[in-house]
Amino acid sequence: MLPGMYNDQFRWLAKYNAWMNRKVFARSSELTEPERRKDRGTAWRSVHGTLNYLLLVDKAWMMRFTGDDQRYAFRNDQREQVKIRSLDQELHADFDVLRRERERLDEAIELWLLGLDAATLDKELRWYSLSRKREYTQPMWSAIVHFFNHQTHHRGQLIAVLTQLGKEVGVSDLGVFIAEQGKVSE
Repeated sequence: MLPGMYNDQFRWLAKYNAWMNRKVFARSSELTEPERRKDRGTAWRSVHGTLNYLLLVDKAWMMRFTGDDQRYAFRNDQREQVKIRSLDQELHADFDVLRRERERLDEAIELWLLGLDAATLDKELRWYSLSRKREYTQPMWSAIVHFFNHQTHHRGQLIAVLTQLGKEVGVSDLGVFIAEQGKVSE
């Protein structure tokens, strides 16, 4: 498979990702704080916990992809850098801060993808798994595929919970998003 063929696809996925994150955060903001923090039986327990987890792991992936551990540093509500000890570590207790940081990261992801080329996508990426406690090596393009697939998986859990709580997110189809948005370069 030619890694360069992924450039446009990744840009579409980044735009879609940001669009869906805005929708999920908008509906999540309609919940009370106790409703957002209630254990809902998902992998990361609560709506807030899952949103926090996605931000944490997406920052970890961006550090791996870019090597920039300052731009994507883990920071708390007070903007102090913190060390990640576990994947369920809360970065942001304040929902508004969590939302703002998600928006910043989504913008950074889109910008980063604009600079990718086929040579970068074809490089081997070495990374350490916090959950498996071991190192992996894989082509960059396949790690980026996982990055977006992982977001979609956990966001799907959030959409199910929000729907059960009467907070439907609306259309979440990638195909509809692409058809309604036009060209990726716009």
